[in-house]
Formats: sequence, structure tokens, C-alpha cells
Amino acid sequence: MKRPRAVFMAFGTKGDVHPIGAIAAAFATDKEVHYDVFFVTHSSHKELIDYLDLKQNINCYSISTPPVLSVNQHEHTNSDFAKTSFSETKKMIQTQHRKECLFVVEQIFGGDFPNLIEDFIVINFFALEGWSLSELFRVRCVIAAPYVVPYSPPSSFERQFKKEMPLLYKYFKDASLDKVNWRDVIHWMWPLFTENWCSWRQDSLNLSPFSFTDPVTSLPTYNLNDESPMLLYGFSNAIVECPGYWPYNVHVCGFWFLPLELQFSCKGCKEMTLVTTRLCPSHTNLQQFLEPTSCSLIFVGLSSIGSMGFLQNPRRFISVLKSVLDSTKDYRFVLFSSGYKPLDEAIRWYSSNELTSCREEEDGTLLFSDRLFCFSGSIPYSWLFPKCTVAIHHGGSGTTAAALHAGIPQIICPFMLDQFYWAERMCWIGVSSDVLHKNVLIPDNDDDVNISAETLKKTILSACSPKIKDRAVEVSCIISSENGIQEAVKILKEKIIYSS
Repeated sequence: MKRPRAVFMAFGTKGDVHPIGAIAAAFATDKEVHYDVFFVTHSSHKELIDYLDLKQNINCYSISTPPVLSVNQHEHTNSDFAKTSFSETKKMIQTQHRKECLFVVEQIFGGDFPNLIEDFIVINFFALEGWSLSELFRVRCVIAAPYVVPYSPPSSFERQFKKEMPLLYKYFKDASLDKVNWRDVIHWMWPLFTENWCSWRQDSLNLSPFSFTDPVTSLPTYNLNDESPMLLYGFSNAIVECPGYWPYNVHVCGFWFLPLELQFSCKGCKEMTLVTTRLCPSHTNLQQFLEPTSCSLIFVGLSSIGSMGFLQNPRRFISVLKSVLDSTKDYRFVLFSSGYKPLDEAIRWYSSNELTSCREEEDGTLLFSDRLFCFSGSIPYSWLFPKCTVAIHHGGSGTTAAALHAGIPQIICPFMLDQFYWAERMCWIGVSSDVLHKNVLIPDNDDDVNISAETLKKTILSACSPKIKDRAVEVSCIISSENGIQEAVKILKEKIIYSS
């Protein structure tokens, strides 16, 4: 007898994709689960794909499209896409992306009849293709995200919806809370009712333009009586307020932390930390830099912000850090470049500048009298952050959660989407200083570097206050007992496997 199938589909950056991969791995290795498990993501997430395929025996499918495409990337690409406008390029990539998604899901479900009760697809907010594909193959769709919904409907959305689809609007408004209703639409489903999806659904999938409507009459499919879609959130109830107006089937699991094996870029370090708390011999200089000294160790990392086009002047960014170090002997920085080439090039530029004191090491670059260590690889934040006094970062959900778990103060400089929420929320619960404007880390011109450095120095001093440090430790103790990954698997088993 063929086993039921569970498909995990996640697109976006590492912070968007890896937590879903961690749930897939935990689900696949659960002894009570007897499923064929599949994972679908961008081919660029090769490390995750290899881990799931080789170590967890998960069937992985790669989609060739990039996780993000910024205007800056488009302007500097050498591909044929560079000959078209940015908007045209995005449309071309979107068409290719959806075509590949359809092909992959056809490979998984198209060979025989899906199990309408036990088969399911889990998607993140950047994989909404999976919603329509689950409808096409008549399997359940579950949404999973490590952060609150990163977008809101336009102010005119409800008025337009009511005007253009009055019967469907009334259908959602009148539905009971345990069924799909207007709360689901406003909370996360509203993009599914935009022109962005209707033509693809009609032309490529032969579905109705919008979900919950008949393809012939466009009337609501009253007979389906669909349940409110399950939405799993990968954050803690103790950190994020869960208001009563959220949909009925929202489940807050706790933060989703990745297996340590996925967080090392160095195989030697990965193997070393299984038996010791030290890094491998190839990273001796980084290990030594992280040892306690009289100077406070401060983490600086902006993750994928550079690749998304927000770090337009990396040299100026480093100049701000240099100016802080020049003005005080109290701090030293460990900077994670996340492999962003322009930032690595700026680091090399400073390294080759005879006016700066620097050393290029095998495992990184030491600048400014050995007080800034620049590292292009990756090591687990759960290993690094307890050694740091404070973390300066962009407000990604994963970095925020890791700093919370480590119990250290945060300084957050948000750039987009949910990062603004996390920045405000960390300030509100008392574990961070005031939100840092991006112009502080990346000034608009060279004349503002010293002003930005002074602001950053004051912000660090504020974040290191006894009040914020004590509160960070307190919050860490509150969430330390949570296991968000296991809770997500537990909910999937209870709601899908045990109830079928």
C-alpha cells in the first residue's frame, strides 16, 4: 500500500526556508510518522537540500529561480535577463518559477490519486503557489512561518472585495470561526484574491480565478464547507501577543531553531563541536578573537540584507564601525559578512589600505588593531551569542530568536517586512535599545560617518544597561523550555494523522 505524502514547499532567503526544512526533517524522522516526505525549494539552498536528502532521507526537488532579485542584482547580472527591464525580468522569473512548481508537484501527486485525507502540502508565505497546487490535486494545505505575516492588505481591499465578489464576501463573513472565513482572508489569504494569481490559476491550472469559487459560475462553492486553514507560527507566545481576532486555526509553536549541523559552513568545526566547545584548527584565529578580554565583544550581522540590495555602500558601513572603535577602547566587533561579495570586497579594500592596521588570516580578516574580525562563513548563533555582550542585526526572525535564547541585549536596524515588527517588539519587551535607523549603519554620505558612529556608540551603551541586560536574561529563562520544532510536528500529527 502506498504511503501518504507530505510536501514541504518553502521559498525565499535562508531565514524563510531553513526553519521549514527543520520541521520537514523532524517530521520525517518521527517514529510515529509513516510518510513519504518531500521538500521543494530554490536550488541555491544546496546545503539544506543535501542535508535533507542525504541525512534525513527526504526526497528533495530544486527550483532554479533565485531566492531574491534586487534592482542592484539585476543591474549587475551577466545573464540574458540584464537586457530586459527589472519588472519584465521579475515577470519572466515568476513565470518560470510557477512552471517548475507545477512540474514538481505533478511529479509527486500526478502519478496516482492523492490521499485526500492524509496527503498534505506545507507552504511558507513566499510559496503561495502551493495553495493553488493543493487545490488542483485536492490535498490539504498547511501554512508555516517563523514570523508574523509580513504584509497587510491595502486599505481599499475589503471595499473592493465586497464590490466585486459580494456573494463570496457574504460567504466569508457569515462562516463560523472554525471554517474558512473573513479572519483568514484579512490575516494572510488576501493576496490569493489578487490579479497576481487569477490568470495563472485559469490558464495553467484550469482552476477558477479565485479559491472557493466555481470555475464556471464564479459563485461561492458553498458545498465545500472548508475548515479554517491551519497556520503554524514559529515564535513564542511569551514574546508575541496573539490577539483574539486572529483566525481560529492559528497555532503558535515556539521558535524554530535549526539543527546545529546546518549552521556550520566549516565541516571541521561541525565535527569538532560534537566533542568540544571549540572550533576546528582552521579557525583558531576566530576562536582566539572570541575569547573573553577587557573589551566587550559585539556581534554585527545583516544576513541577506546585502544580497537584497540594501547595502549599497559597504565601505561606508565599515567606516562607521571603524569610527566607533577609534572613539573608544571598550568594544571589539565580530562582523559576519554572510558571503556578500561587495562587503567582502570592501573588507579586502580596507585590508590592503596601508593606513589601516590589519591582518588577513586563513579564517577571516582582522582590521583596526585587531578589534574588528570579519568572517564570511557561518557558525551557529547558539554557539556564538553567549560569548557576546550585544548583537547588532537586521531584525530577521532567526537572528532575533537566537539572541533571545542566548539572553543578550539586541540593537536592531530593520530594513524590510517583518524586521520592523521584531525591532519594535524587542524594544517593547525590554531586551533592546531604541530601533536603529538604517542611515546610522549605512550613512547617505561620507560626511555623516562620524555622526552615525556617535549615535551607534550611544545606542550600544544604552543596550548594555543593567536594566536591558537583566531583562534579556529573564526572557531567555522564560522561553528556554520551549521546543518549537517538536510542537509543530506534534500539531501536524494531531490535526492530520491522528484525526484521519
